[in-house]
Amino acid sequence: MLRIIDARTGEPVPAAPAPRVPTRVEAYAQDRDATGLRVLLVADVLVRALELGGTPVWALLADEEEQAELRADAAALGVRPFERGRDAGPGPGAAQTIRVVREGGAAADRATVAVAPVEQAEPGVTHSADPYALRLALLRRRRDARLRLDTAVLDDAHAALLGRRRAVAAWARQPSRPVPDEVRDRLRTAWEDDLDTPGVLRVLGQVETDPDLPDGARFEIHAYADRLLGLDLTRDLGSPA
Repeated sequence: MLRIIDARTGEPVPAAPAPRVPTRVEAYAQDRDATGLRVLLVADVLVRALELGGTPVWALLADEEEQAELRADAAALGVRPFERGRDAGPGPGAAQTIRVVREGGAAADRATVAVAPVEQAEPGVTHSADPYALRLALLRRRRDARLRLDTAVLDDAHAALLGRRRAVAAWARQPSRPVPDEVRDRLRTAWEDDLDTPGVLRVLGQVETDPDLPDGARFEIHAYADRLLGLDLTRDLGSPA
């Protein structure tokens, strides 16, 4: 079961106390900056994790100002579209609700996921980066850990992303093999622990070097994990070797 640390209490709670009951994920990005982008990304990952567990989800962008700009930034980052308006989907009384907010913005009446701030070491560094490299750089740290972004961090994430995509494309040329239950359990254990995306990435790193795994299984494992990560890891399928 997916559990989150509720910012109201600091204690772990089920993200969806009633499994498979409709759930609203409300993102409060506030400003169009790197921390706002991180809020949108965490909301996206939360939605993906809930859906992987079989829970129907409505993702709402709660901020009224700069919605067009926020939506464009989110789309570039690989975040799936948010519903329009606070009244979209089932009302708060008919659904479970989780709010995703900046650190310090905990709500008093709803389970709340707080997102730590992002510092940009150089002006505009996030706007000049490959959006998926930025997504990976953000996913490499737990959402409650502060993060400083600079050109070196983003360049490293970009190189890692390109290398992982090349590897996935190469593994896809081999006969498919199922995702081993043990690996699937490790991935789910990581992301169900308060959206521990660094833990998911560590499992993928172990998968890449495990001599007992066939390449077809490595491919299927990465494709499965990417349903949560949203890094478009299969983008290079069919490209020349």
